[in-house]
Parts: sequence; C-alpha cells; structure tokens
Amino acid sequence: MNAAPQHLKVLLTGGARGIGRGLFRQLLTSGHDVIILDSNQEELEHVKSRAHEWSKGRKDSWHALQCDLSKRNEMKTAMDEVKKKFNGKLDLLINNAFPTDLAISEDRRMEAEGEDMEKEWDLKISIGLTAPFMLSRLCIPLLAAGHSTTNSPGNIINISSTRAYQSEPDHEAYSAAKAGLIGLTQSMSVSLGHRHKIRVNAIIPGWIHVVNESKAGDESCVTWEEELSKADNEWHPAGRVGKVEDIMRAVEYLISNEFVTGQEVVVDGGVGKKMVYPD
Repeated sequence: MNAAPQHLKVLLTGGARGIGRGLFRQLLTSGHDVIILDSNQEELEHVKSRAHEWSKGRKDSWHALQCDLSKRNEMKTAMDEVKKKFNGKLDLLINNAFPTDLAISEDRRMEAEGEDMEKEWDLKISIGLTAPFMLSRLCIPLLAAGHSTTNSPGNIINISSTRAYQSEPDHEAYSAAKAGLIGLTQSMSVSLGHRHKIRVNAIIPGWIHVVNESKAGDESCVTWEEELSKADNEWHPAGRVGKVEDIMRAVEYLISNEFVTGQEVVVDGGVGKKMVYPD
C-alpha cells in the first residue's frame, strides 16, 4: 500500500474551533503544513497562540487567515494567499466550515414571517454548500499539482453530517447543506477523477463532542468528555460519544488509500444503525 507523504500541504476551512480546530492541531503535530480559514476573529487570534505550540517550533508550517466564506471576493483573495504560501501546490482541501453559532441552534420555523429566516437559510447554504464548491474549483490547479500519494495528486474531503440522513424539526437549512455536500462529493469525484485524478470523499460525523475545542474551552481547561453523561456514552453502540481524533483517523484513511473516491465514511459510533422506538 502506498503511504501518504510525511509532509502534506493542507487547506482547512473552519479551523479555529470545533472539529476544524481539532484537525488543525492534529495535522500540525503530525508534521503537515496547514493553512486555515475562519471568519471568527476572536477564535482565530486565540488559535494562533496555540498553533505555535502544536507546530513544535516549525516556522512557516502554518498560517491562519480571516475569511468570510459567504463572500466570494474574500474567498478569492484568500486563495491568492494560499497559492503564494504553498508555491502553487496543495495536497488536501478539507471543506469543514459552517456558521457555528447557527449550526447548533434550530433553524427558524419555515412558517416564520419576515426576512430573518430567509437570511439564515442563505447564509447556511452559502457557507455550508456553495463555498465548498467554489473553493474546490479554485483549488483544482493546486490539487492537480499535489502529491498526496504516489499515484494520486491532491484530495478533497468534505465534512458532512449524519443530519444529511436523519433530521430533527426546524433544521432544514443545516440538513439541506449537509445532504448537498454528499451529492457534491459524488459528482466532483467523477468529474475531477477522470480529468485530474483528484479524489473527493466525504466524512459523515455523528455526535463529535468538541466542548474543549475553543478559546472558552482552553480558558476553562475542560477535557473533551466534559458534560457527557453515562447515558450519552451508552446511547452509542461503540460505547462512547465521538471525539475529534475519530475524525482525524478517517481523514488519514482517505488520504492514504488512493483507490477510494466518491465515498461516504460514516463516523457515528453506530447510532445511525439503531432502530429507535417511542418511549
């Protein structure tokens, strides 16, 4: 089996908090060069201070750029910077960003009057679905010049969600964006595979607990399992709630296996296979 090169050039969106921050940390500690994009200035400034520690003193191994992915001009400006810093080559694009403050809340009710619900829909679809498409397009020349494995150039990994398959009331925009990513993954894997040998896959996380992956989490010195109950863990056939390391292992698998493309890797502790009855 062809192993991935030791030092990859990685572009990661939404890298200042949550799953993205955890991936940023682990990619750096594994020796890769990483550029993150995030719109949250406070979290971005904080994660810069941590990145010095995670990179183990490797100068120029990381960059953190502020970018609002709902604005195409900012995305294009950020990509000019990425191209310059990575000398026109990219091994891995991870489309992870989502408007975090809105992702954890319910969408506004479809019946709600006024423009707020429509603006929220537009923002979630823009960042959660349109931005991955736009960034992937902009990254094609860089990825085609990459070397993620011996016989394959760059990779794209889209971070979707089990909410693409299972929904709760008033989560239309979130579910639609995450389901759209699966369709986008499938289509791009065929288009970019035949033309450029670029592989495209999706990771489908379930409950990944990230209370520790933020400025507030650092300041409170919380551990990843903070706030989890015994019942929370036992709900999962795997015996516990998920953590960022579980997503990183899926990333590593998708990087190294050059025969895998167009696939969905579900990381949910088995919950998606459970039959649930009313109490």
